[in-house]
Amino acid sequence: MNIVDIAKMAGVSSAAVSRYFNNGHLSEKKQEAIRRVVEETGYRPSVQAQTLRTKKTKMIGVVVPKVASASIGKIVEGILSILNESEYQMLLAVTQNNPQKEVEYLSAFHERQVDGVILVATVFTAAHRRVLKELPVPVVIVGQYLSGYCCVFHDDYHASYDLTKLFFEKGRKKLGYLSALQKDKAVGAARYKGFCDAVRDMGCADLVGNTVTAAFTVASGYEKTGELLAKCAGMDGLICATDTMAAGAMQYLQEHHIAVPDTMLVAGQGDSDMARVTAPPLITVHYSYEKSGVLAVQMLMELLLHEECVTKEVKLGYRIVEL
Repeated sequence: MNIVDIAKMAGVSSAAVSRYFNNGHLSEKKQEAIRRVVEETGYRPSVQAQTLRTKKTKMIGVVVPKVASASIGKIVEGILSILNESEYQMLLAVTQNNPQKEVEYLSAFHERQVDGVILVATVFTAAHRRVLKELPVPVVIVGQYLSGYCCVFHDDYHASYDLTKLFFEKGRKKLGYLSALQKDKAVGAARYKGFCDAVRDMGCADLVGNTVTAAFTVASGYEKTGELLAKCAGMDGLICATDTMAAGAMQYLQEHHIAVPDTMLVAGQGDSDMARVTAPPLITVHYSYEKSGVLAVQMLMELLLHEECVTKEVKLGYRIVEL
């Protein structure tokens, strides 16, 4: 069955059926006649034919570093909350924290002709910049700032700064920091810089070196906490770049009979469910991850609607959460 058959059954022209499936203007009478036939027959237009005709796939490519992450999950939920109410569908690519895979997926989306791309970014290599520049479709970046592109990101620096300052206000004097890789300009570099500037401003510049770098896992948080304690004797406060690292730190401290929070105050960042199930609950930072996904899709839709759209850069706020 094709649109000619649908047109005959509905008593309208083939052009009217085409307009119906492409959201063109039609009288209510014709819309209702076509709708009845479509429902009775279960007809669905050929996606390939529509793509050839409109040059649009109605697909949005979304690249994320991993799926086993509370923050990424919230971003994707935000994206879907808008896409599910639209005519677009999502193609999800998961890179398993491999920057080269990000580049490969971006190239693959170019070849498969998605209408736009949302990149939940981690790092920007020369290869990233090259493939982003070559993409013929609009791109919105989430979680990182990149000049010249529409992006939605978080105030990671001030969040970490204020979190560190809170530890001093609670009477902690010898702090340590579990950092993410510095190549990650947001979670790694910006959050660590917030910690460093805060301890300097509090007159404790010697604490800047009280840091080790961990991976985004509970196991790494556990291992690196032991490494940091061996490096920095007498620590009474531990700030982590993520809740996941902090959960690993809590496990280490409990197994080694270091009382939390009496002997060691611990904080993560991300306001995940994990922060609530530790005993005691973690001090953490709430970032608006779901909102960032919503804003990213709205930006992309605007770019798709108006090709000559002003580049937008949105920095979202934060709040410290003490459970």
